[in-house]
Amino acid sequence: MKSLQPTAVMQTANDTGTNAAPVASLVVVSFNTRDLLRKSLTQMLLACADVSHEVIVVDNASHDGSADMIAAEFPQIILVRAKHNLGFAAANNLARTVARGEFLVLVNPDAFITAAALHHALTQMRATPRAALGGGLLVGKDGNAEPSARLFPSLLNDFLSISGLAAKFPQSRLCGRFDRTWADPHTAAEVDWVPGAFCIVRQRALEEVGFFDERFFLYYEEVDLCRRLRQAGWTVWYWPQMQATHWGGESSKTVTTHTVSNHGRQLTQWRMRSALLYYRKHHGRLLALAAAQLEILWHRLRSWKNSHNLAKQQESTAVVTAMQQAWRQTLGGRVSPPRPW
Repeated sequence: MKSLQPTAVMQTANDTGTNAAPVASLVVVSFNTRDLLRKSLTQMLLACADVSHEVIVVDNASHDGSADMIAAEFPQIILVRAKHNLGFAAANNLARTVARGEFLVLVNPDAFITAAALHHALTQMRATPRAALGGGLLVGKDGNAEPSARLFPSLLNDFLSISGLAAKFPQSRLCGRFDRTWADPHTAAEVDWVPGAFCIVRQRALEEVGFFDERFFLYYEEVDLCRRLRQAGWTVWYWPQMQATHWGGESSKTVTTHTVSNHGRQLTQWRMRSALLYYRKHHGRLLALAAAQLEILWHRLRSWKNSHNLAKQQESTAVVTAMQQAWRQTLGGRVSPPRPW
């Protein structure tokens, strides 16, 4: 092993006998998902067998033996061992310092891709020269489609989500606007942003605008990146034939020191911190404050409405407390707490 930087060490793959740059650099950020990661990598290597590629795994200081498993069972993979949990954004940035591919393909360890999906992604990127980033249809392990193409966050979109109107009226162009639940999931579209669970990114676009903002430890990093790419004149696409099975929330299940919400197993406090950082960065302090107060006000009203339901009262009270803490911890969305969160 050789030192890569103070926060990580790198174990190189076996020599392939060629120095030619690959077409695709597939990047996985791992955190305590050893058994699932093994399955994901096995399927990934089959999927990219006939594509010029390299696979890079950044292990975020897992304590379940994930990194040792990769070293022992997948010697052809480039393994980067982070000395502490860098989060999603910084770990992907670290992988990019190693990656040589024309395209980066980001794949979560709980996502399973196919050769057809990868080929479609590469074909579409070549056919759409101003496409900087593309994502595909994410399907849960229950076979149901997940929200895979979204609008940028706004106070209206936040209200529709936390109020439950989005879930109650998914076919409405108004209520279903944030997750585009009104749209045909099998129709390609230029969109605001796509989830980072499985997406393809053009390196040339990143050379222009940069990669992930490391102030986002987890959540909103891909939203911020897509916004910067679109502001620079690039496009972001949703391609449904670029399909992956996504289990979702597997790394979050290993974190026991934070409140986990019922929706998507998001770590509530981390989600709130990142939301405030995003609003402050792109919309200023007043909108960051408005976003925080919107969630606080809604859950105070919810707590009052459910005065005879102790469980719902406690849940809403916890959300209010978490948002107030997130506001203080980020100084109103101005600074990111020291990593790891």
